Amino acid sequence: MARVLICNPVDQEALDRIREAGHEVVEKLDMTPEELVETVPDFDAMVVRSATKVRRPAIEKAASGRMKLIVRGGVGLDNIDLDAAEEFGIDVINTPEASTVAVAELTMAHLLACCRYIGASDRTMKQGQWNKKAYGKGKELLDSTLGLIGFGRIAREVARRALGFGMNVVFYDPYVDDSGDIDAEKVDLVELCRRSDFVSLHIPHNDETHHLLNEERFSLMKDGVVIVNCARGGTVDEKALLKALEAGKVFATGVDVYEEEPATENDLVRHEGTVSTPHIGAGTSPAKTRVGTEVARKINEYFG
Repeated sequence: MARVLICNPVDQEALDRIREAGHEVVEKLDMTPEELVETVPDFDAMVVRSATKVRRPAIEKAASGRMKLIVRGGVGLDNIDLDAAEEFGIDVINTPEASTVAVAELTMAHLLACCRYIGASDRTMKQGQWNKKAYGKGKELLDSTLGLIGFGRIAREVARRALGFGMNVVFYDPYVDDSGDIDAEKVDLVELCRRSDFVSLHIPHNDETHHLLNEERFSLMKDGVVIVNCARGGTVDEKALLKALEAGKVFATGVDVYEEEPATENDLVRHEGTVSTPHIGAGTSPAKTRVGTEVARKINEYFG
């Protein structure tokens, strides 16, 4: 029997499946980093979503006890110190496919919302305004070029949907050789910036990708470009993006992830040209169910 620590909310049915397999499940949600360090040694496995940061002190303390496995419910692993986990012999796994559709659909929602002033129109209509003329100057996706930075599972699903809207798709990803069965062209990052009418990020945040979109790269882009980031905060220089919005270089931006979260005091969020959501990329009921199902399956298989 394994003791499993649940650090962030997981679908109840998934917890039941883990218990039915004979394992003990303990929920201690939203712990501080200090509480996490003190708690982890007494468990064989821990489950986290994006909110819990599993850094070296927690991993080192976990390794001094029973910990064998860290499960990240979701796609990215940048909230876990993978080097420390490898050093101390703790396995790390995630559920990369479970939330793919949810994030891809949110990306498309942001693209459309940016094109048609959806956020601003809704806000002002609730204030009793009728700004038909001001918000009647939108963009269309048809015949435009979408540049995808990163071409993993989520980006490929975005590409399929974008093609359905009649867009042309280019992508930059140094780790992907070709687009497979998807009608998308591989280009370098400079060409992507120059050719794209819309740019969407689908990359992790690390030293290599920190502020990948910055003032220099915004200067390469077409006037009136739209930027969407439903991937990871820190991949876009928010100050440079805000400057580009204010200058009219960027027509609008859709943002679900931020350098500092919660982004309650963020100037980019406050800008009229920003459509903001509070890191809800995987936040659909079907996605949460799929994530939970995968978490349960992988834990039960690991300790089976």
